[in-house]
Amino acid sequence: MRATDTADAVVVGGGTVGGWCAYFLRRSGLRRVVLVEKRTLGQGASSRAAGVVRTQGGTVWAVALGEWSRRFYLRQQDEIGIDSGFTPHGYVLPCFTPADVAAARERMAMQNGLGLEVRWLEPGQLDALNPTLAPGRTLGGTYCAADGYLHPPRNVVAYAVALVTSGVEIQERVTVRGLTIHGGAVTAVQTSVGEISTPLVVLTGGPELAQVAGLAGIRVPAGGARHQIAVTEPHPALAAERVPMVFDLSAGLYWRPEEGGLLFGMSNPAEPPGEARCVDEPYLARMRQRLADLVPVTAELGLRRTWAATIDYTPDHLPIIGPAISDAGTLAGVVVASAGGAGMMWGPGVARAAADVALTGTSDVVDVTDLGLDRFDAAGHSKLGTDPIALPFPEHAPQLPGTFTRS
Repeated sequence: MRATDTADAVVVGGGTVGGWCAYFLRRSGLRRVVLVEKRTLGQGASSRAAGVVRTQGGTVWAVALGEWSRRFYLRQQDEIGIDSGFTPHGYVLPCFTPADVAAARERMAMQNGLGLEVRWLEPGQLDALNPTLAPGRTLGGTYCAADGYLHPPRNVVAYAVALVTSGVEIQERVTVRGLTIHGGAVTAVQTSVGEISTPLVVLTGGPELAQVAGLAGIRVPAGGARHQIAVTEPHPALAAERVPMVFDLSAGLYWRPEEGGLLFGMSNPAEPPGEARCVDEPYLARMRQRLADLVPVTAELGLRRTWAATIDYTPDHLPIIGPAISDAGTLAGVVVASAGGAGMMWGPGVARAAADVALTGTSDVVDVTDLGLDRFDAAGHSKLGTDPIALPFPEHAPQLPGTFTRS
């Protein structure tokens, strides 16, 4: 495919964040929006995710992004004629220690104050809601009935349809080789098939974001980590109406109903960051044992499917939404967007906020004041507290200094 000579905006990355961002930019009124993807749409983690959509975030930013994304999933059919298969199902975050209870109640107060309908379940209530859970194991937990899950491959189809019908130009199997900067502002994107002149660029790319940004001299403390998912054999006790979604924060293990069994996912915080798409069998076995301890019926069930994907993460488990910054200062016209491993949960919200920031500098989706690259020091440490409701990814991410072309 021949590269477009000029564009009003270029979005780099065809995953959930990049796909929806390009759509939102086009819907804003920009005439020519080009999406560049080095593989094909959704070929990375977007099609291999678990599809969890949770509004019970541990920070005000997580709540805002989760709730905006959930509402977007619900209105997709009316807006674009297709949806991502979102199913409200209810999500429990159980507590196992008094410290868990105190933290959960504090989070619940924050979440309720932001308008979420999150309620406390006493131990007996939690056991009644989730009869597959080993009884008497928890000290209670929080529950939100509006939380749910979607079908990741269908989400890729949904944003692909949205891109095509809205008129975004999609360039697959095209590699970004750098940005051209003049006078502190972007003027073009260099690709494997030519140059695209543009005044506006949004850099996404999931676990490869740091590498792509490094081509423009932008240090992005976002890395990649292995995420594993498995689906058990079906069992009558695991009928969807008997199994709310559950996140065991203490083990970094979550599960939800899938095909009459349980889908469960995990990441190993002790594993060095990097690309990994094969299953870590020993760690999977360890998490299977934890699942069996909590959901005894799964102990005798085989696995129907297992898979792994490299997903992105940030040191504070929060998204990155803001202007690009190089050693020379802020690069006008370049915005960086990362969902920090929560592409299904926050993706549309991050995408819309990034599009808003690219166009106006602010967003009504979420207050982006503190979510930019300027929250990180030279070593990649964040001035923000870590979001406590997150998978246990590594605490630090690699940095790629990169170079960029000035004219």
